[in-house]
Amino acid sequence: MRYLLKITISGILLSFLLKASLSSQVLNDSATYNLIKKGVEYIYNCEFDKATAVYEKLKSGYPEHPMPYLFNGMITYWRYFPLIPTSPIVSSFEQNMYKCIELCEKIPDPSYEPEYALSELGARGLLLLYYADNDLSMSVISIAAKTYQLVTRAFDLTDSYDDFYFITGLYNYYREAYPESHPVYKPFAILFPRGDKVKGLKELSQAARYAIFLKAEAYTFLSGIYISFENNYPTALAYSKNLYRQYPNNNQFLSVYIKNILLMKRYDEAEKLLGQNKNPESFYFRFQKNIFKGILYEKKYHNSYLAETFYKAGIKQAETIGDFANEYLAYAYFGLSRIMKTKNENKLSKSYYKKAMDLAAFKNVNFN
Repeated sequence: MRYLLKITISGILLSFLLKASLSSQVLNDSATYNLIKKGVEYIYNCEFDKATAVYEKLKSGYPEHPMPYLFNGMITYWRYFPLIPTSPIVSSFEQNMYKCIELCEKIPDPSYEPEYALSELGARGLLLLYYADNDLSMSVISIAAKTYQLVTRAFDLTDSYDDFYFITGLYNYYREAYPESHPVYKPFAILFPRGDKVKGLKELSQAARYAIFLKAEAYTFLSGIYISFENNYPTALAYSKNLYRQYPNNNQFLSVYIKNILLMKRYDEAEKLLGQNKNPESFYFRFQKNIFKGILYEKKYHNSYLAETFYKAGIKQAETIGDFANEYLAYAYFGLSRIMKTKNENKLSKSYYKKAMDLAAFKNVNFN
């Protein structure tokens, strides 16, 4: 359920920027439009000093508008990714998001509804991402109902811009694909209108090619879809490779690319890519690197000792990460299960395998 919630709202948070920049209400001048466009690129490429400079200009130009608070929240979300409850920056992040929501609820004129509704949706979307990723269920519940109302209203207010193909594509694809792969959600899914997987993939591809602000989101989800749902690693690679090439300073996009390469058993290439990360590294990326190294030593070098060492180092690091670590923890436990099996330690192998299956959202993505 947490994953379904995340994919439903994650891309919507930027839609406000597109709508507002083309709106006659506030940001209708080309200079501000181009400033926002650059700012989004800076955020995704982890050029946070430049992104902060953009934020300062937006805050100065529109001090009482909710949009600068949303933009600042985006900076925080990526600069300190992953946000976890113990992160010292979380308090500031939540304050910005709730301030954005507060300003949105004081809409100055009914004609401003589209940009204010989408701004509030963006702030709630970021909060939901943070709450859902950290399994903070009560916090999710507290804002989910109003967020859903805003989602349905926002669809009525949007115009036909390529960025919105991302939103419709997500809905069309996941409405059908997620209950198919996770049957426990079929009773929940029937409450919503049917989707269309083929149409959804076409819409997401349209967003990846032509969207102004949501290119990175579209590339990320297309790569994930073709890995986890379609089991088509070569097609996924086309998207993960483009994502990394467009934003070479983003270690998380590099991680998506490396995982894709490893699933295709292109171990030499994956090993080379592991040396191309950018500093500073987050603790989350260091954790991911250890899992990747475990896979390399297991699969390329057939060195069970070093593979086990890297897997266990990653598992130890995950203690400070929480639910964010589950996907990669599953990869580590799948690997340890394989290693124990080669040692004829069948009981331990089964124990590791059970842990992996409990953690994995997609059991078929296991590097077996």
